[in-house]
Amino acid sequence: MKNFKPYFAVIFTSTQTEDTQGYDEIAEKMELLAKQQNGYLGMDAARNDVGITVSYWESLEAIKNWKANTEHLFVQQKGRERWYNWYNVRVCKVEREYEFRKS
Repeated sequence: MKNFKPYFAVIFTSTQTEDTQGYDEIAEKMELLAKQQNGYLGMDAARNDVGITVSYWESLEAIKNWKANTEHLFVQQKGRERWYNWYNVRVCKVEREYEFRKS
């Protein structure tokens, strides 16, 4: 078993409005910005009728700093005004993980 250190996941689940113009570009920009933040570990995302983005962080402090990032705050407001009908954010501590990969 590899040496495992617990980390945190922020699960962002959302439904969008019909006006998605500019959303993909902003989402890409936010991912690039998140990658520059201290404590960022990675991200997974999927979108159909419901979008789910999970970002991974070393600590709650790193998550707090990302949430308070000025550019991120601006995009959050724009999302509420234009792109999202609904969203939910969950912050979880990951205590264990495993994966399967077919060779």
